[in-house]
Amino acid sequence: MPTVSSAKSADARRALSEEEAREIAVEAYIYAFPLVLMEISRRSATNIAAPGHRKAPVNRFGHMQRFPDASFRDGVLPNVDTLFSVLWFDVSAEPLVVQKPDSGGRYHLLPILDMWTDIFASPGSRTTGDGEETFAIVGPHWRGSLPNGMHGLVSPTEQGWINGRTQADGIADFAAVREFQSGLTACPLSLSGAPCRVSPQHVDAGVPATPALEQVEAMDTTAFFSLFAELARHNPPHAQDQPILARMARVGLEPGKTFVLSELPPATREAFLAAPAVAIENLKLEVFRTAAVVNGWRFLGQPMGTYGTDYIHRASVAYNALGANVAEDTSYLVLIFDDRGERLHSESRYAIHFEREQLPPVHAFWSLTVYDERRYFADNPMNRYALSDRDELAINPDGSLDFWVQRDDPGAGKSANWLPTPREGPFSLVLRLYWPKPEVVNGGWRPPPITAVR
Repeated sequence: MPTVSSAKSADARRALSEEEAREIAVEAYIYAFPLVLMEISRRSATNIAAPGHRKAPVNRFGHMQRFPDASFRDGVLPNVDTLFSVLWFDVSAEPLVVQKPDSGGRYHLLPILDMWTDIFASPGSRTTGDGEETFAIVGPHWRGSLPNGMHGLVSPTEQGWINGRTQADGIADFAAVREFQSGLTACPLSLSGAPCRVSPQHVDAGVPATPALEQVEAMDTTAFFSLFAELARHNPPHAQDQPILARMARVGLEPGKTFVLSELPPATREAFLAAPAVAIENLKLEVFRTAAVVNGWRFLGQPMGTYGTDYIHRASVAYNALGANVAEDTSYLVLIFDDRGERLHSESRYAIHFEREQLPPVHAFWSLTVYDERRYFADNPMNRYALSDRDELAINPDGSLDFWVQRDDPGAGKSANWLPTPREGPFSLVLRLYWPKPEVVNGGWRPPPITAVR
């Protein structure tokens, strides 16, 4: 027999207009998207018997030991600036002790994300320095004590992701980076201080090999929201989420409770079935639509990494660049149009001129990377996907700097500063500023436009 509260809930659902049901269903998809994408990514990245290239069993580091190339499809907007060290943690039973070696002044960061994609800690050069460090990731419900001298970082969720990056200055620098990576270790608290022997990882042959984003986009409505409701049992919503949780409850979706689409009123069912397509179209563009634009460059700024209740921005960042850093660690600027307002295209030739005082202000380093229409690297004769302040660039006598962005080698002494575009089709540029100075984060710095070479 229905309880009074469940009867009231059913009455509230029946009282919804079709329009409001559609609005809430879209909001719910957007709210749930990062959690579902993180879980699918986690399953894929940890479905391996031993640590490998950017993959590893739960609670163990997997290191990227070489740069991606044009065949890379594990995620959009790859970079050739850093080598990644990733770890998917589970601290539901006990804390995980992480040890980081001295980097010798090498820029690095270990941003730690909860399952909603919020960065709750970011140990590394900018925050905690380059020296040795030991910390414990602690689950939200653990009530024990840590050894003296060990500080704890409390994760809002039982599972989560360390998406670490270490500066790599080209292929010749890989060996030194790998030495630093080898000193990154993780071990459950109960095993720390002794040889950390963990049980062999089971590999599930049923886990798809397709990219996580493609898997999520292909999920039917019932599978998506059912997974979301189950995940929220162990990865609870944030405290500030109560208003949207109340709205979702009106359409029969409550985190931690079984979601049964067939039991909803017809209009609500239709709203849920229509929601994914509407929401995904919004997610593709939201992070770019709301960005501040300076000379054509779109600053993908705050909120970044910590989102509060800006759920559509959080989901759009997850869709376009899962694991993006907070702006103080890395600022991302995207360029899609030239100075005439026309879409960047491989049929055209372009130039970017930085005055000496206009060069990107950073404490670490910066890079300029080109991507094809799908946000991947494109094949080119030099296998050159980016240029940075660590390359041997040709600096003008007055200290200014010119980049030549085009399909073919510009010749005439310009090759050092040539950034090859795809052989055909539209493309985009991303300017990354690692550990940017305050004038970047607060919007005071103005990068130059890209101009079409006529």
